[in-house]
Parts: sequence; structure tokens; C-alpha cells
Amino acid sequence: MNIPNKIQKEILTARLIWLLLDYDGTLADFAPTPDDINPDLDLISILNSLRQNPKITLGIISGRRLAHIEKLVPLSGIWLAGSYGLEIITPQGERLHRLDYSTIRPLIDQLKPAWQEMIQDKEGFYLEDKGWSIAIHARFAEDGVTHRVLSSALKLAKDISMESEMKILGGNKFLEFAPALADKGKTVTFLLAEAPQGQVLPIFIGDDDKDELAFPVVQDHGGFAGCVCEPQRLTAADFYLSSPQDVRYWLLNLLESLDE
Repeated sequence: MNIPNKIQKEILTARLIWLLLDYDGTLADFAPTPDDINPDLDLISILNSLRQNPKITLGIISGRRLAHIEKLVPLSGIWLAGSYGLEIITPQGERLHRLDYSTIRPLIDQLKPAWQEMIQDKEGFYLEDKGWSIAIHARFAEDGVTHRVLSSALKLAKDISMESEMKILGGNKFLEFAPALADKGKTVTFLLAEAPQGQVLPIFIGDDDKDELAFPVVQDHGGFAGCVCEPQRLTAADFYLSSPQDVRYWLLNLLESLDE
């Protein structure tokens, strides 16, 4: 854990904290596949305590589909955002879709059969259909095969995205075809518009390039960004945490300090 004392002091003296957290790689280790849903009772207990603290407004913003996040974080009274914020549940239980699903799905259905054929019978690949987007995971695939498959998949996705409001998200052995609004930075902007102006300290903690899009947003609102990564990684974050276990330890310390 590498958090400057100045940042810790500002957090602990804030009137109200908006704590916005990624899930996979930040609060929990990555599952074997995104469709493996294994609720963690210890984590749920920590999040429940955060939810009950009057100084904290809690939100989970994930690339997973919302239905998965609801099972992983079965708590009411918090913000739950799936598909990078395309689908949201408010603390009051209202469900929001920030795009018209019927305009998005035909584009995904156009690409899906080709991507399925590309990875068929190839070891270590996994096709995830999130409804709002589609992704190829190749974390367990051989490097050379991964490069060839993802290069071909990228070319097909580019042909469709150039004629639509879709974009391509990359990552380590990962490729996703998603709406342009599937952006955690835009989602944090959307959520913070609901915050009392001048009274909120926003904090966002995440672990990858999709989370980096949210870091400057919270910083522009006077808040802080935390990266679950090695300190030598190039990042816009204000502080570092080494692992999901380190994040949980920090959250428990935050709760203890706020109760003093």
C-alpha cells in the first residue's frame, strides 16, 4: 500500500466521500471466466459496512454485465453499474439504461458468429456475450495464436465500428466490441452529477486501462484515483495498492478511522 499521508488526511476529514470501485482485479481476483459468479461473503460484509457509514456513498462500476454484479454485490442502497455504466441501478432501486438496447444488439449479432468461428476449437479462448457488448478473452491462450486471432478479430470489428457508434476496447489478451458510451470516465461524470456540489470527495479505485479513463474525472472534481498495480506502471493514479487483498485492508482501515 502506497498512499501519501496528505491524501489520507483529506479523505478522513472529508464531509462526504463518494467511493467508486471497480470489481474484478480491484475488489476480487479474476475468476477463471467472466461467467463464473462466485460471491465473496467477506467482501460483501466489507461493502455492507461501507454502505452503512453515513459519510460514504458507495458505487461499483464494472465491465461485467449488471446481472452478474447484482449477484456478486447483493446490496441495496448503493450505485451498481454494469457494462462500464451502460446499465445502472441507483441507490433507490431505479434501473437505468443509458442507450437504446435495440439499436446496439443488431451490431453485436452481426459480429458474434464470425468471432465464434475464429476461436472455435482453439484452446484458452473464451467468448463473452454481455448483451450490450461482446468480448474475446485469451488469458490462457498461447501468445502466438492469441496475436493472430485477435488481429483478425480486430479487423472485423473495425469494419463495423467505423460505420456505427461502436468502439473497440483492448487489453492484455483481450478484445471487446462495445458502444462508444461504454466508458467508465463518462459513467463517473454521470454519477457525480448527482453528488452535492462542493461537498463531496470522490475516490475511484481500479486496476486497468478502462479504469484509467475515470481517474482524471475524479481528479477534476477534487478527488483521488487509486491504482491496483505496481508503482512503476505508467498511470494517472494518485496512490497505489498492490492487490485486491490490499484494497480490502485499506477499506477496513478507512471504516475504522471514520468511526474514531
